[in-house]
Amino acid sequence: MSHPRDVVITGAGVVTPIGIGVSAFWDALASGASGIRPVDLFDASSLRVRFGGQITDFDPKLSIRPRKSLKVMSREIQLGFAAADLAVLDAGLGPGGVEAERFGVVFGSDMIYADLEDLEQTYRRSSRQGTFDFHLWSEAIHEELHPLWLLKHLPNMAASHIAIAHEARGPNNSIVLGDVSSLLAVAEAASVIRRGWADVMLAGGTGCRLHPTALVARGDAQLSHRDDFRAACRPFDRDRDGMVNGEGAGTIVLEAREHAERRGATIRGELLAAAARCEPGAHRMGLSGHALRLAIRAACQSARLGRHDIGHVHAHGVSSVAMDRAEARAIAAELGDVPVTAAKSNFGHLGAGGGVVELVASLLGLARGLVPATLNYETADPECPVNMVHGQPLAGRPATALKVNLSSTGQAVAVAIRGHQLP
Repeated sequence: MSHPRDVVITGAGVVTPIGIGVSAFWDALASGASGIRPVDLFDASSLRVRFGGQITDFDPKLSIRPRKSLKVMSREIQLGFAAADLAVLDAGLGPGGVEAERFGVVFGSDMIYADLEDLEQTYRRSSRQGTFDFHLWSEAIHEELHPLWLLKHLPNMAASHIAIAHEARGPNNSIVLGDVSSLLAVAEAASVIRRGWADVMLAGGTGCRLHPTALVARGDAQLSHRDDFRAACRPFDRDRDGMVNGEGAGTIVLEAREHAERRGATIRGELLAAAARCEPGAHRMGLSGHALRLAIRAACQSARLGRHDIGHVHAHGVSSVAMDRAEARAIAAELGDVPVTAAKSNFGHLGAGGGVVELVASLLGLARGLVPATLNYETADPECPVNMVHGQPLAGRPATALKVNLSSTGQAVAVAIRGHQLP
């Protein structure tokens, strides 16, 4: 009887509001830096909430190859491509370092909204005296819109561009399930390796909740309206008043242990287990946290971790009043007073990109024997009975972490990792 292959993490790459690349990202995280700032990607003056976790130092022309691909890449795809490149570099995977047919990609995405500037002239041509005319639209869209326009907005294109650039001809998949997308991508990629279908997988996710169309479509009812924007995202704090949108992408390199050891790779950590559960009807009746409890329980059982074996939980921690409450109760019910951190306090809600970015935050902390602190946590909320790490990073914990994500529609996922400390 064959045994499942061990899956290790040999590389990581992030593009975030607090840093691009793991070194800059960790330095900012450890120092308690905030990436929340006024939004200037577009004219936000008409919005009531005009701040978020915006990336200010990303130049796609320096990150995307071939350069002509920029014409068919939305910002989300650009961020995801760059994060994957950084992860491959971090893992020391040079050209030809992996058999192409044994090298794959699984990537998580949100729905990608159309860029307004691509459609502006088409809309203008279709209007007469302030009235939209569908007869004019059919002609204008053929003449004004780039023939490959749709490729910028297909959620599977991040995985496609990444695979093409890295000659990854093995299993390729895309997961579009909101906030849990990138952790589910990690779970699927690990499963592919354990089944023996690939030796190396790139797993990650990308999201941009700062797109103007997305902001208008979602509204601001769930967002923080705090004047002090750097203090706006405060997961599990009694005085939280809503989420803070952001943008970013993260990728990890997952590898069969024997393959990593054979090529002499530096192993950053091990992926011990992953589990996903769902509570149907949550979007109508409200989130109870039951699915998260089940996912945590299943991941811990699969990884053979008791609550005292877990160094910390990296929470979803969106700073929503209701969702934080449901999440905190689920974590406390399953794991008691295990320390909890939430890095969204540093950079906001990255959508489908958040799960892996936050997983990387924990992985980097484990390498240094530290649990990153949660920003803006000042007053405990009796409705959120979790042991928050705040003020300064926490040392002396076991080198294991449980990263969880959940969505307002009821999906929940938990991933257990063990870190390797730096020499």
